[in-house]
Amino acid sequence: MESQRPVAIVTGGSRGIGAAIVRRLARAGYDLVVTYRSDETAAEQVAASVASTGSRVELVRADLATDLGIQAPFDVAAERFGRLDALVNNAGISTRYAPLADTPAAEVRRTIEVDFVAAVLGARLAVREFRRLGTGGVIVNITSGAATLGSPGEYTHYAAAKAGLDAFTMGLGKEVGPHGIRVVAVAPGLVDTDLHSTTGDAGRVERMAPGIPLQRAADPDEIAAAVEWLLGPDAGYVTATTLRVAGGR
Repeated sequence: MESQRPVAIVTGGSRGIGAAIVRRLARAGYDLVVTYRSDETAAEQVAASVASTGSRVELVRADLATDLGIQAPFDVAAERFGRLDALVNNAGISTRYAPLADTPAAEVRRTIEVDFVAAVLGARLAVREFRRLGTGGVIVNITSGAATLGSPGEYTHYAAAKAGLDAFTMGLGKEVGPHGIRVVAVAPGLVDTDLHSTTGDAGRVERMAPGIPLQRAADPDEIAAAVEWLLGPDAGYVTATTLRVAGGR
């Protein structure tokens, strides 16, 4: 049965920015398909946290670096909700902070596969579905302020992947605009999530905050608020562009 609410796919929605986006969109009236890589407990906790909103949340465990993984959330959206209004390409990884010469080739490949290739292929499937349904749609790519800073000594390959995603956002937005499809991106700067500790630098937020004009890291919900706005009617004339949410940096 077709959902009477707008339906969004959010990739990488079990923690950090992704979890904040799920909560925001649930409050805004969306039904959701949420992918996660491995932490089922965290994904279930996010779904439970929005139960009171009335939002239906379908969790999909998927490796987005594979063809089956990319396809899975779209199959679930079609089967469970019968419609698709938005895709939020949020899933991303950064395995460690290190100069490129000290980063294993496998980690470089994995980062680019998840952070760039998976987003491109997910957008490809979304455009196909939007055109099939004939109702338009919105794609929001989560990129990074690193795309314009380069992140020397930390993760230049990650920055390059995100820069590619900015370029892709511009190009695809122009390509599919005539079909009533908008493609936009949000580029966060420093965000207070557990990403820093999982990549080996638990004190990074405190160390870097003084170098940001607003003197602090973003809360994940501030990034989610930008995503919600871009998906909504007030941003109906916004496409093929990236909104930087980086505290002035």
